[in-house]
Amino acid sequence: MLSSDALAIRDGKDVKVPAEEIVPGDVIKLSLGDRVPADLRMCEVSNLAALEAALTGEAVPIDKTIDPIETGADPSQTPLGDRHNMCFSATLISSGAALGVAVATGDDTEIGTINALVNKVEKKKTNVLEQIDTVSKWLAVFIAITALATWNVAFFITDESGMDALSTALVCAVAMIPEGLEAIVTMTYAWAVSNMAKQNAIIRALPAVETLGSVTTICSDKTGTLTKNEMTLTAFVTSDKRYRFDVDASERKPTNFKVDNGFLSTRADPSKYMKASEVIKKGPSAQRKTLRGKKSSFGFGITQSMHPTNEDEVAQAPNATSQEDSPAAFSDVTGESPDSVFLRKALGGGILCSKCSLGENGGRKGEIGNPTELSILRAAYFGDVDVSAVKDSAPVIAEVPFSSEYKFMATVHAPVEQNDGVDYNDKLIAHVKGAPDRMIPLCKYQAKNGSFKEEDLEPCDKDYWIEQIAILSSHGLRVLALTRGALDKDAVKPGEQLGPEFVQERGEPWLTIVGLCAIMDPPRPECVDAIKIAHGAGVRVAMITGDHKDTALAIGGMLGLVDKQHSEAITGPELDAMTDEELQVAAPKYNVFARASPQNKIRIVKALQSIGEVCGMTGDGVNDAPALKAADMGVAMGKEGTDVAREASEMILADDNFATIVSAVREGRVVWDDLRKVLLVNTPINNAQGMSVLFGLMLGLSEAPLSAIQVLYCNLICAVTLGFVCAVEPAEDGIMDQPPRRVGKRLIGRFLLLRIAIGTIVLVACTVGSVFWTDDMGYSLEETRSQALNTLSFGAIGVTMSARFARKSAFHCRTFVGNPIAWWSYAIMALLQVFITYTPGLNDAIFTMDAMDGKQWGIVVMFMFVVLVVMETEKSIRGYITDRQYYEEDWDEADAVEPDTTPLPAEVSRFGKNELAH
Repeated sequence: MLSSDALAIRDGKDVKVPAEEIVPGDVIKLSLGDRVPADLRMCEVSNLAALEAALTGEAVPIDKTIDPIETGADPSQTPLGDRHNMCFSATLISSGAALGVAVATGDDTEIGTINALVNKVEKKKTNVLEQIDTVSKWLAVFIAITALATWNVAFFITDESGMDALSTALVCAVAMIPEGLEAIVTMTYAWAVSNMAKQNAIIRALPAVETLGSVTTICSDKTGTLTKNEMTLTAFVTSDKRYRFDVDASERKPTNFKVDNGFLSTRADPSKYMKASEVIKKGPSAQRKTLRGKKSSFGFGITQSMHPTNEDEVAQAPNATSQEDSPAAFSDVTGESPDSVFLRKALGGGILCSKCSLGENGGRKGEIGNPTELSILRAAYFGDVDVSAVKDSAPVIAEVPFSSEYKFMATVHAPVEQNDGVDYNDKLIAHVKGAPDRMIPLCKYQAKNGSFKEEDLEPCDKDYWIEQIAILSSHGLRVLALTRGALDKDAVKPGEQLGPEFVQERGEPWLTIVGLCAIMDPPRPECVDAIKIAHGAGVRVAMITGDHKDTALAIGGMLGLVDKQHSEAITGPELDAMTDEELQVAAPKYNVFARASPQNKIRIVKALQSIGEVCGMTGDGVNDAPALKAADMGVAMGKEGTDVAREASEMILADDNFATIVSAVREGRVVWDDLRKVLLVNTPINNAQGMSVLFGLMLGLSEAPLSAIQVLYCNLICAVTLGFVCAVEPAEDGIMDQPPRRVGKRLIGRFLLLRIAIGTIVLVACTVGSVFWTDDMGYSLEETRSQALNTLSFGAIGVTMSARFARKSAFHCRTFVGNPIAWWSYAIMALLQVFITYTPGLNDAIFTMDAMDGKQWGIVVMFMFVVLVVMETEKSIRGYITDRQYYEEDWDEADAVEPDTTPLPAEVSRFGKNELAH
């Protein structure tokens, strides 16, 4: 991102120097396409604009001046986006030329500040890694005690020599050491990472998978993550009908438009009793400026006041426009669809009065032009209108180019019957598209239901249109007016350069308003379902956006983020005015954060963490990096994100889709469950291998029931086969119906410890019991060791079959489906047991065992079934206790975890407060 070279003025000459050699005081020349090499104070500018999206979050180029900035008591609190006389290192010059003096270089630049912030935020070790360390320490103590006890039993009870007793004790210790645990844990993570990558979630650090399972709050960007990042026509309002457009349309057909006169027909609740002019002023269609007068990115924004004729008497109520009161009353027909002929005429002004080009198959790939204008072309395209044919049929004769000064664009065309009907053959047609506040005063007529036949023209009801703009604005929609007018044939010459006076200064209103286009960036349909799943899983979802409050609330309502408990939105400037303590109270109360800056993000993260929340945060810009680094789970965008943001994150979304985060949360929960299952399998098996030797000797056996090589073999084969089964076990039903895991919850709580103890006891009892049984039946030492090894190995399969399902019974057909690796592992282990039991030379020379007869195999099968029944009985009792309201959570304790109250790094203040003003 950094510039490699710069053009500096030294000794009165232009010198190209490496960027790292620039020092404060150097005079730098900038031109189109240059990457700014340092933080510069502008001295001379010529139509200069810099693209600072990665640094400030502003999507449009920022115009630069040399004028001084009025600041308060602390100039450092001026937001970067409002420092219009500065250019910042690593930003891109998008137009113009300039001279600037370097005021900061290297780590002292604003992007260097971000680097300092990222480096100062310490990453904590994940809960699982900390607990694996704890488990390992306790296991080491337990193994040492068991080994010592084994030596004492072997030396004092069985009268073995000191060295033989030591050998037996070491075998016991080696058997109990879970040397395969680390590999299985890594394998569990790797399997989850592989699954998540298939779902477009790329994990940058394996342990981060586990963190996802404990996330309690996900703070997500709006644009492109929760929404499509594609401006889309949502509704088209005519004088007596409302047409609802299917924003998720993928097929070209007129039925994508449907008459729905109840759709967005009344104002949103917060604005029901406000004056229409106030609703419009507060809505997303209003033109706003930042503290330094910068214009918003919506070129057709409303700047003039709009007052209905009766507004001074009473504010418009939500149902003020009714069939009885309005001359332009809506018809009662709902559900019908127009044909493509109607759509071609009604939306023709939006198509012809545009220089935009649609992308491939109506999508974004290859599209050219303003997103707001493209939304009309895209809607026409999916309404089965041949957009190219419309443009080709009526070339532009003359035009008034768009300007942000007068907020409209106009084009003049020869009449075409398919576009204009038969009433205008001796005329020229002017299409004017622009901000409603500029268009409505110029309209004499309105087209009845979008039809501009002469008999369908009626006087323009300005109060009606103003109220419709207020209604649409209250729902967070941008509004664009489509108008047209007829001109004499000789009124315009081909190629004539027209100015705004061509439209504005004709003596009297002369245009006909066809309709209003309501435009928004709609929610991704899959995100609505994903948020429902997240809420069902006890995960709160908050939306953080730089958009306007009304737009944010409207999108939040569509996504399901706005409810009775979280009915309002809070803005970035309001957050800036809060102390850290006040923010800790406010952060959990709101699901929608509007007009928020990247600096607000890091404060929200710290506030949530300070009250014990496990916070996930999404971001894409360089300035999001500190928040991503500070969050428990930083999520960067793969398509639109910057390299810096990706480096600061733990997870990258390859599709920039919020639904992918929810899928990753599910996989994180699976990881936690699978790790517990791995411990439930490996720990009892390892314990039983060593403790069978100890208890066999304690109960009177003259020789250890298992030889050293048998113990080592069993240790290896069980870890490789049975351990892997639980490491890749799919999610159980209902995993996303459970609340998030409590912070500090123990990997092995009292409940799981009880299950491990039961598994260990039953395996040891069955193994040692089978040895005594066969010994009483007169079998040799080698045959009893065969009995012990096979009883232990097949008993381990019984433990694994039960452990696969934490809550549900294994005596069900679910045991045979879902995880094919389980049955492959059982088969491999069974075949290996048969192989080493019956292969001559291998069984006696290496494993000191002998072939088994049918009675012995019957004992093996019986004890395998006993192990499974005991483990399932415990599970049934637990289920009964749970039904009696003695919850599992009461058994599995959580360690006390202090909330993260680490103060924000001092460098945050250098960014200023909020970059967007009311």
